[in-house]
Formats: sequence, C-alpha cells, structure tokens
Amino acid sequence: MPVAFMRLSRCNLACTWCDTAYTWRFEGDNRPHRDGETFERKANQVKLSPSEAAERILALGQRRLVITGGEPLLQCGALADLLAQIPDMEIEIETNGTTKAPSHVDIRVDQYNVSPKLAHSGNEAELALIPERLDAYAADPRAWFKFVIAEPSDVDEVLALQRRYRFKPGHIFLMPEGTDSETIASRARWLSELCLKHGFRMSDRLHIHLYGDTRGT
Repeated sequence: MPVAFMRLSRCNLACTWCDTAYTWRFEGDNRPHRDGETFERKANQVKLSPSEAAERILALGQRRLVITGGEPLLQCGALADLLAQIPDMEIEIETNGTTKAPSHVDIRVDQYNVSPKLAHSGNEAELALIPERLDAYAADPRAWFKFVIAEPSDVDEVLALQRRYRFKPGHIFLMPEGTDSETIASRARWLSELCLKHGFRMSDRLHIHLYGDTRGT
C-alpha cells in the first residue's frame, strides 16, 4: 500500500549485510560491514526540525507514515514533537527491538515492525536480543516480527526465539536477505516452503524487484 516513508539516521547495532549503511557507518565508524564502505556524515544526514519534517510528510498526501532507520527509537524526543504535528496519520515504526518508546511516543504508534537480529547479522546476542524488550514486544498486539533469512539454518534460530518469547506464528514474517532480484528469488523458493511448514508469513522485497538497490525507494 502507498505510504509516506521517513528514514532516520544512526543505529545502535551494525548488521554486516545492512543495505542502508549510509544511515550509520560514517567515517570513523569501524564496526564491520561486508562492503567495507564508510560514508561522509554531512552528505548523508539531512537535518530537519520536527515542523519541517511534518510539512514534507503531509505534502505527500498519505494516511500512513512508516518511520524506519537506522534505529528510529534512538530519536524519541524529536519523534514526539513530530507526531504531535501529524495527529491524524497512522504511524508504523520499524525497530530492531532493542529499544523502548516512551509513553508519549508509544501512545501514537499503531504498529511496530520488530526485526530482531539473528547470529548471521554479526551482532552479539547480548546487544541484539534483549529479553526484557522482546518480552514486551511479544505481549504487544501491535507488534509484528520480521526476521532476515540468509540460510535455512537461520529459521532454527527463529523457532528457538518463538518458543522462548511465545511470538504468535501469524505475527512472524520471514524475509530473504539480498539486494538483487536473483538472490532474493533464489532464497524465496526454499524459504516459502519453510514458512508453509511452520505457519509463518513471508515478506518479499518488492522495492528491489522494481527499482534495484537504490536509495529513495
């Protein structure tokens, strides 16, 4: 469905396969990434006031706003000011599941898309899988869980997390990792069978098929 989409900068995790490393891997950040590329901060951060951001969002004419990152919940102060200026929009927040929205932000959120990071992301489990946070999201009916899958064995990790935190199977999406259509389609073939087997949903990467791995899409 068409939505307004806002991508915020900075992340407290560093996934080796991250396809938006330009939001966090600035010059001087030596956290590992498979491309080894760093980005100039000034050229990749557009600074807007909450009112300026609200004006641009409303001009898009959509009913729903998806806020992603980076990790957007690192900027809850600015988010609260922004959301107060777009009270009639439905709000989705994409998060890695390690952080918590304060009550004055949480009350405005209609949906959380929680993407806990598995071992192949390169993040230490102590940083990426925080029991207190996953317990809270598991109990929140607004939360949906999306796991990035590169190998069939990654699904075993998902099953272990599902058992531990009692994620609802119907609220779990598995998404093939990849930044080109051929890789995504190849992984989707075996991943679809595992989704059917375990009662999970499957997420494609439609923007990659339509536009390639390009910014602004």
